[in-house]
Amino acid sequence: MATNDDWLNLVQEETLEPDLPICDTHHHLWDFKTERVDPRYFIEEFQRDAQSGHNIVSSVFIECASMYRADGPEEMKPVGEVEFVNGVAAMGASGLYGATKVAAGIIGHAELMLGSQVKGVLEALIAAAPARFRGIRRTGAWDPDPRINWGRNVSGPGLYRDSKFREGFAELGGLGLIFEGVCRHPQLADFVDLARAFPDTTLVLNHLGGVAGVGPYAGKRDEIFTEWKQSIADLASCPNIVMKLGGINMEYAGFGWHENPAPPTSQALIEATERYYETAIESFGPERCKFESNFPVDKVSCSYNVLWNSFKRMTTGYSATERAFLFHDTAARVYQL
Repeated sequence: MATNDDWLNLVQEETLEPDLPICDTHHHLWDFKTERVDPRYFIEEFQRDAQSGHNIVSSVFIECASMYRADGPEEMKPVGEVEFVNGVAAMGASGLYGATKVAAGIIGHAELMLGSQVKGVLEALIAAAPARFRGIRRTGAWDPDPRINWGRNVSGPGLYRDSKFREGFAELGGLGLIFEGVCRHPQLADFVDLARAFPDTTLVLNHLGGVAGVGPYAGKRDEIFTEWKQSIADLASCPNIVMKLGGINMEYAGFGWHENPAPPTSQALIEATERYYETAIESFGPERCKFESNFPVDKVSCSYNVLWNSFKRMTTGYSATERAFLFHDTAARVYQL
């Protein structure tokens, strides 16, 4: 059970549009993550959230350093995560745990700083889940202030511009793999440069570009939004970039939901964050945007049901076709579901 379940239960909402098909494009599966509100998040815990009312028809697992191999070459240890998740996906495909096809797409991890030698790791990842493996995520998130959450194995700025990193990145295209990236908003120009250097590779930007709101960014939300909005326009000019809509309820975003006596309602989430979603959708178009839960990380701030209610409320003005892209069809295309 999540450590904040009692708090989350203080806000209950009726599920809006319970039949709308959804692909949750970003969630994790792990155990022993004592620093998170859900230290254990396996298929049972995910399905408990996914079955809270919405029609989650499928999901995409995103790497999180879970179940790495204990032994063997260091670069091959992340293959253990994909082996583990592929087994969970088989459990989900059985239907015994609910209708959701959990981890129908799998994004693993490989250290691109290996350069061209990473190809062997990528081939092993594909072999571990040949029907479901779709690509890798390598975070480049960094900020001078450690309160902004540095990415795993990131010790400074400029990873996405590093020549050795790009030598490894070049191996993705030939294997038909996509790349998922994580930045903080001051780094978005690096992501644009990477996308332009590899126009034939699909890049998926996580979490609306990582807008920070704590530490040196506290109290500057409007100023930062103006800068971020220009970065979004630059990102959208790259046809090979797809935007994930979500992940903006983590602590470093600075909204402070987890510090309040009760969690936010879907309307409260909209009032605080809608302009980010609207800007991204307007810039990229619905066919290049897809909603994500980022659970259980964003569970620190709100419940699964409330989060998806907020996405539905803020898109009531879109056409049925546009909403189908945002909630399901863009994901189905990008991840070949």
